[in-house]
Amino acid sequence: MASSHSTIIFIATLVVLATSISAKEYIVGDGSGWTLDFDYQAWAKDKVFTVGDTLVFNYAPGAHNVMKVDGNNFQQCNIAPLLNGTLTSGRDVIPLKTSGMKWYICGVGKHCELRKMKLAIAVLPQTMTPAPAPSVSQSSKLTVPSIYGFLVALFGSLVLLLA
Repeated sequence: MASSHSTIIFIATLVVLATSISAKEYIVGDGSGWTLDFDYQAWAKDKVFTVGDTLVFNYAPGAHNVMKVDGNNFQQCNIAPLLNGTLTSGRDVIPLKTSGMKWYICGVGKHCELRKMKLAIAVLPQTMTPAPAPSVSQSSKLTVPSIYGFLVALFGSLVLLLA
């Protein structure tokens, strides 16, 4: 009986860890945030977005907004028709729930047309995530691949299972 209970806990732990390890939160524009005259396509170019990830748009409330549009309206910076309304909180969190192309623009003034406040990304299904290309980082931050966290959790779960 105790062995069966431990096995269920072990499997549940693996499922939770696998899901949480694979999801990423992307701060759109990194430290610059959602702002005027930033190249969001260059920012997104080396990133791999997958179902389960989230986008966070940070900006001063009232200065900007975030609108999800389709590809044609993205190209023309046309704010109608909106796909999911207008986000105005200043810290808009958008979960990427489905795969495919996603388009976002700022609908304030001419921010999209004249000031480059637009972002287009491709979201991959969670099972089709390619390995990221190696890159040289300018940052001095320590980066630990997520597989190490998974291995530590797996080892810890095995210890609990055997105890």
